[in-house]
Amino acid sequence: MQIQFDTYQNQLTILPEKSKTMPFIIPVKDKSPTWGQNCLFAPNSTIVGDVIMGDNCSVWFNAVIRGDVNSITIGHHTNIQDGVCVHATYLKASTTIGNYVSIGHNAIVHGCKLEDYVLIGMGAIVMDDALVQSNVIIAAGSVVLERTVCESGYLYAGTPAKKIKPLTEEQLELLQKLPHNYNLYASWFKEQIPLSE
Repeated sequence: MQIQFDTYQNQLTILPEKSKTMPFIIPVKDKSPTWGQNCLFAPNSTIVGDVIMGDNCSVWFNAVIRGDVNSITIGHHTNIQDGVCVHATYLKASTTIGNYVSIGHNAIVHGCKLEDYVLIGMGAIVMDDALVQSNVIIAAGSVVLERTVCESGYLYAGTPAKKIKPLTEEQLELLQKLPHNYNLYASWFKEQIPLSE
């Protein structure tokens, strides 16, 4: 245990050596979550049921991946940020998330398919049977309605989400860099939250 004195707040803070809180990972109907190497699960994240996740993924604080009513498949190098809900629809729509996908804080991804190098902005919603093709950004707060196809190479925004404009070189570069940034952020926590092996 470390003790740190914060002169600004004029108080002592106790820093735990390792987090004693664990992520909530449980089977549902005899199906248990599985994942690859070097994954980080924040202590208060929840992953349940029929969830398959690849290598180098991160599931952040208060995120929920709920594979109870249908399957959820997640590729490699994907980050599920704080407060995200990933779910599906019973007997209707599973959820598939590709490689190098970034799902922003408090977004909802439900019964849809996200291909590779996709960014779902903060607070955005993607609904059942929607398809978000590779190299797409869904702007923060947008709602992608059921059965919408978001075409590769474009920014989508609004409620309902509409094609706004082609992605710039800077935005395409962001889609490449952001997943690697999240691998870096995950490494900062490995002392407190062991990565999967």
